[in-house]
Amino acid sequence: MAVQIGFLLFPEVQQLDLTGPHDVLASLPDVQVHLIWKEPGPVVASSGLVLQATTSFADCPPLDVICIPGGTGVGALMEDPQALAFIRQQAARARYVTSVCTGSLVLGAAGLLQGKRATTHWAYHELLAPLGAIPVHERVVRDGNLLTGGGITAGIDFALTLAAELFDAATAQRVQLQLEYAPAPPFNAGSPDTAPASVVQQARQRAADSLHKRREITLRAAARLAAG
Repeated sequence: MAVQIGFLLFPEVQQLDLTGPHDVLASLPDVQVHLIWKEPGPVVASSGLVLQATTSFADCPPLDVICIPGGTGVGALMEDPQALAFIRQQAARARYVTSVCTGSLVLGAAGLLQGKRATTHWAYHELLAPLGAIPVHERVVRDGNLLTGGGITAGIDFALTLAAELFDAATAQRVQLQLEYAPAPPFNAGSPDTAPASVVQQARQRAADSLHKRREITLRAAARLAAG
């Protein structure tokens, strides 16, 4: 029976959070990949790219893997009772509960990070602890059946890690080679630890408003979790 893999496809998703891991996992043998939203149909990503939801919450089969990508729309998703209920329902029986980038904050809002090691985009790392997680500054973090990836491009590393878990290292390596995934960026600025201080400062300034809004949403989510 095919491995059932589902990505939550929501308005203002960061498309690379979804499409990078999707390409990796869809390249595996005997898998069925679902793009899930409240209803099938077009969904606009934060970049303006239009993606197609293939199944609804109601019609989605039980998933072996559920993955929550991040993006601008994460804030609304963290306070969407219907979406959070769907995530909890699928996570209760999934083999792997996963996220990319700020998608881990959604898992946290659903109550799925309590006491778990997890990661997220570097600019929002401080929001993990209020949701009960143990923050870890790594590109891919595993805690039991919870697998979280760091910011955006870490989704490919995450997906290759998951591919090896679902099948084996050789299968994951074949997919890596097929996709020619051998990063060699022209700058060593992909982390606040290696980027020039001026670049880090600019990036933090650009993220400040988003961080403020997400902090408020996170604190409300944490209060709901504490209240039971």
